[in-house]
Amino acid sequence: MPKIIPPHIESLSPYVPGRLIEEVEAELGLTGIIKLASNENSLGPSPKAVAAMRQALEGSHRYGDADSRALKKALAAKFGYDPDSLVIGNGSSEFILLLCHSLLAPGLNAVMSRPSFTLYAKNAQAAGAEIREAALTPDYGHDLAAILKLADERTRLLFLDNPLNPTGAWLSPEQLRDFYRKLPAQTVLVLDEAYVEFARQVRADWRADLASPGRLVVMRTLSKAYGLAGLRVGYALMAPALASAVNRVRQPFNLNLLAQAGALAALADEEFLEKTLAMTWSSLDYYRRESRALGLTPYPTEANYLMLGLGGRSADDLFQALLRQGVITRSLTSFGLDRHLRVNAGLPEESRALIQALRKVL
Repeated sequence: MPKIIPPHIESLSPYVPGRLIEEVEAELGLTGIIKLASNENSLGPSPKAVAAMRQALEGSHRYGDADSRALKKALAAKFGYDPDSLVIGNGSSEFILLLCHSLLAPGLNAVMSRPSFTLYAKNAQAAGAEIREAALTPDYGHDLAAILKLADERTRLLFLDNPLNPTGAWLSPEQLRDFYRKLPAQTVLVLDEAYVEFARQVRADWRADLASPGRLVVMRTLSKAYGLAGLRVGYALMAPALASAVNRVRQPFNLNLLAQAGALAALADEEFLEKTLAMTWSSLDYYRRESRALGLTPYPTEANYLMLGLGGRSADDLFQALLRQGVITRSLTSFGLDRHLRVNAGLPEESRALIQALRKVL
């Protein structure tokens, strides 16, 4: 094949997702596999969302709203944001791609922690930009001082996930606002709050910061707390001028008809959200107690997952051993943490199955 693929694209490595239940069952000849690898909601979707999508199926021969206006209106009413500050997307990952291709170019750079969500670096590389990464602190949080040193006049995007994926570490609103004020004037802070609903700490209200100086993007998703991972529904908050630019770049009809219907119903189902939070916090507290008793190290988390230090054991080896017990977890080797495992919250029976499997293989 002629050399038509640029080197920065040819050298891209693919995203590594968690293993599929069906894939593992076929591979190992097991049934009843439990998946605690991808930070999904073990309660499933809201029943009200499922009902709304079934009803919307009748109109699936028509295009949905290209601008997701009803969903924007519902989000604005629920959280008190200006509808002109909202962009609706096909999961938070679409915003990462759109921002990288709108604001980055060869000769510019993007700054982030390493490890953090891998799509930041992949999309920045795809846009031809330089990637600058700061190591985490010894307790596996964002090193804000080190990150700040990497930012300069050619830094257009700076990504921070809060809570941090995969460690669960948390930055307070005061830490974030102080950091934001110190950034170079042309740098956009992209704050990824995919798991913010699970935080038990005080959360920030970003409305004033979005308006001035207008270099803040806050990304959120309905994949986790709202149980809609398979629908890929995300929304981003940003200054109206930046939202207008991103909307010009994104594809029309990026959020399909069923996803819009499911998202609207899920947002209105407060009872389901409360059940999700109660299940999540109970499961994580159980993991902490039981993993300590097994000699493992559970790290603090404000997400719906827990990072476990394995006391020098290989994450890949323990992942494979748990897989043979019918439990899918996430080895963090691909994040550069080859002695750590990540497990998401589960139903009571799923949580017990994980701990029983750990007892057996350890």
